[in-house]
Amino acid sequence: MSAPKPPAARREPKIIEQLGRTRTDDYAWMKDDNWREVLRDPKVLRQDIREHLEAENAYTKALLAKTEALQAQLFAEMKGRIKEDDSSVPAPDGPWEYYVRYEIGAEHPVHGRRPRGRDDGEVVLLDEDALSKGKAFFQVGAASHSPDHKLYAWAADEQGSEYYTIRVKDLESGETLDQAIESAYGAFTFSPDSRWLFWIWRDENARPSKVFRRPARGGEDVLVYEETDEGMFLGVGLASDRSHILIHVGNQETTELWLIPAATPTAAPVVAEPRQEGVKYELDHWSDRWVIRTNADGAVDFKLANSDAAVPARATWRDFVPHEPGRFITGFAAFAGHLARLERVNANDRIVIMARDGESHEIAFDEEAYALSLEGGLEYETTLARFVYQSPTTPRQWFDYDMASRERTLRKTQEIPSGHDPARYVARRLYAKAQDGAQAPITVLMLKDTPLDGSAPLLLYGYGSYGHAMEPAFSIRNLSLVDRGWIWAIAHIRGGSDKGWGWFLDGRKEKKTNTFTDFIACAEHLDANGYGKAGRMVAYGGSAGGMLMGAVVNMRPDLWSGIIAAVPFVDVLNTMSDTTLPLTPPEWPEWGNPLEDPQAYDRIASYSPYDQVAAKPYPPILATGGLSDPRVTYWEPEKWVAKLRQYSTGEAPILLKINMEAGHGGASGRFDFLKEIALDYAFAIWAQERGWEQ
Repeated sequence: MSAPKPPAARREPKIIEQLGRTRTDDYAWMKDDNWREVLRDPKVLRQDIREHLEAENAYTKALLAKTEALQAQLFAEMKGRIKEDDSSVPAPDGPWEYYVRYEIGAEHPVHGRRPRGRDDGEVVLLDEDALSKGKAFFQVGAASHSPDHKLYAWAADEQGSEYYTIRVKDLESGETLDQAIESAYGAFTFSPDSRWLFWIWRDENARPSKVFRRPARGGEDVLVYEETDEGMFLGVGLASDRSHILIHVGNQETTELWLIPAATPTAAPVVAEPRQEGVKYELDHWSDRWVIRTNADGAVDFKLANSDAAVPARATWRDFVPHEPGRFITGFAAFAGHLARLERVNANDRIVIMARDGESHEIAFDEEAYALSLEGGLEYETTLARFVYQSPTTPRQWFDYDMASRERTLRKTQEIPSGHDPARYVARRLYAKAQDGAQAPITVLMLKDTPLDGSAPLLLYGYGSYGHAMEPAFSIRNLSLVDRGWIWAIAHIRGGSDKGWGWFLDGRKEKKTNTFTDFIACAEHLDANGYGKAGRMVAYGGSAGGMLMGAVVNMRPDLWSGIIAAVPFVDVLNTMSDTTLPLTPPEWPEWGNPLEDPQAYDRIASYSPYDQVAAKPYPPILATGGLSDPRVTYWEPEKWVAKLRQYSTGEAPILLKINMEAGHGGASGRFDFLKEIALDYAFAIWAQERGWEQ
């Protein structure tokens, strides 16, 4: 039987002139001019584009048909590691404690509460699984109760487009109130007096641009704040002591906070400190003072300041946790008597607890690589802080930590129903020397008896953008490869904040190529030390990590036996030149503006994966996407795959799988999502074994 043939993508050259430069795009036709409407209703997708995507999906299914049994096995293994009737550790708030729980077989959770300190008396607040029935996609972006415990609100996306509908439930009557909020961002907050709901509107270009206030039980919407800069994102929340409503404005390098006193929730917001390009700050109210986390005054890895002023303008800031290079202060949480801050040093986390008198102590662990996170609590007047500890070998553990007595109580350990023995595995921290001498950390997970002679297949995962750190966390998914003798490795490359904010700054804009060369250096280090072998490694990354995949396969196709690019941001030059797209103006600080800056144009063109595709023997590639994705639009992987096939001089297949019913995050259910991961991993095994040749 002859092998399936890939779809033939027609070429319609489009000449683009920009800043005195000219480029030709043969596949621009794949972008539906009606893309805004497609986000809200995929059925209106232009017919020729739909037919091409469906043909791509059919080709991928046919070529990977021999892996379907493996996909099913991988899915069963991953599902077997999930406690199906799991529940969260309850979070106390006044007379109640709140939690989410899953029922056996359910894709989505039940949100509930019960009287504090009891195991009975459950009140169901929201049944996501019931609401999802009959819907191809359903995802709750935010859900919370009002401070008086009488209302419950949630924001739901039923398309994957990230346009949310906010609904409010009366917990006394059990009825969902009329007047749902449409075209909302997936975030909102109740005012501390429970009378008002503050929410964010997404405009026709899917950008959060306005904050509105409405009566919590329904009524007229009043504009509270409008952001005219298309390059800014919006957020809304409460101070920890519930003294203020906070409106957050910002992008990757500049932020601004607006304050509304809780005592006057209908008052106009007042700016804390006007935005200044390159200055980031966030703040919280700590009973009698403000605490500010900021990079002001050259504090690259951030510092903490405080202010006694009613409106904490920068002139009133006083340092109290000074900047220390290499110690990245990633966040903090305020409680009545203590301040907990999270720090990262050399890709590992620690928590520092500070009492109001300034006395402080540290919570840390001694594994080579681990992740530590603070969980936001619902109460301010408490000495208990909750944190989660995990490592590549250790399942998640939830601790309640008494900040006064320094006693920790283990509240829950992630249960693995199919069994997990940490002693079978080893996690290591390695360091690769980058081109300029920088030391890039690598976290490695493998079976203890895995040979280090280059014979083991290796998967190298990376991201490297926006300052997002790749935490060395526990994963029920990765074990399915590791148990088959694979080595799973994470490259903590520049562009992320794994080694501090300076690590991020050294991998953006004019230094962006450091991200790609760091990843290649990590692969070469693993090769040189027997963890992997050039030509037997699979590289894996998603979104901006998909851009990383496109760049490194252009630069060094010989290193990889396969590439998995999930929702890949690969058409960088065209996307950063299209101001109608949701993320383009907000992301110019990350990449540069190729519409106005010739240097930015040339720099992006030099690494943009779509623009750098050339005649070379590409390895097998799997690109995935979502039709309703507002972040990385479906046509980016579609165009990239078509161009790769056009230029590749090798025989390896290049595949595209578009979820026609989801967005950026893929399938919304906890099990349906695992089926997509199982496909990725089956492809990795198939590619490493050169399955298309069999």
